[in-house]
Amino acid sequence: MRERLIAAAIVVVAIATAVVLGEMRRGSTEGARCGPGFVANGTRCTPPAGFTVPDTRVLIPAASIAVGPSDWEAQGQVDTRVIRVDAFRIDAFEVTRGAMDPHATDPFRAASGVPRDEAAAFCASRGGRLPTEDEWIVAADSAMNPPRRYPWGDTGAVCRRAAWGLESGPCASAADGPDTVGAHPDGASPLGLQDMAGNVAEWVSDEPRPGVGVAKGGSWRSPLAAELRVWARLEVPPDAHDARVGLRCAYPP
Repeated sequence: MRERLIAAAIVVVAIATAVVLGEMRRGSTEGARCGPGFVANGTRCTPPAGFTVPDTRVLIPAASIAVGPSDWEAQGQVDTRVIRVDAFRIDAFEVTRGAMDPHATDPFRAASGVPRDEAAAFCASRGGRLPTEDEWIVAADSAMNPPRRYPWGDTGAVCRRAAWGLESGPCASAADGPDTVGAHPDGASPLGLQDMAGNVAEWVSDEPRPGVGVAKGGSWRSPLAAELRVWARLEVPPDAHDARVGLRCAYPP
């Protein structure tokens, strides 16, 4: 009897372990990476026929948000402070290759490798500008107070919510650039902003010190979910043609 009970217990543990591992793998399978209508094709999410990227600008209300390491689990990377921003609008989607170059191949893929001045000039041509870092944080967090770790909430940094870990895992391997914009709607913010985490890190106008620019949101190359958190930043030279970095524009309210 005792042996049978032990054997039964082992079976139960094995089944439970298999279920847990299955759930973990399901978050990183190609089928789970892409939103409804998109088809996984290697490291990419191919859009459905007739797909277009809406030119939608989302109103971000004026906000005052207290941030700090205890709220954001920032491990000493965020100083306690209050962010205050006036109302503004921001692109619901990252700027695509096709928007920057009508003759671009793969036009719905996020633009990347764009230096900051070129990104700022593109936004100016659309009547906009690059957002400040504080504006970007408030937009990504949808002005929630207290703020959250990711645009969608505090937990659940899985492959279906963002294009990340596509170069060396955990979501894929050997990717050569960002994904189709809008291919991960499960990761949208409450205000409907897509790809604020992953795909391309997005230029902001801040320059914390000479020769250093800031991009926000993590990218397709980010191997760690911590790089997707709203407080995280990627510091790169402003003139860099960095394949991880793209853009999204801000506008008057």
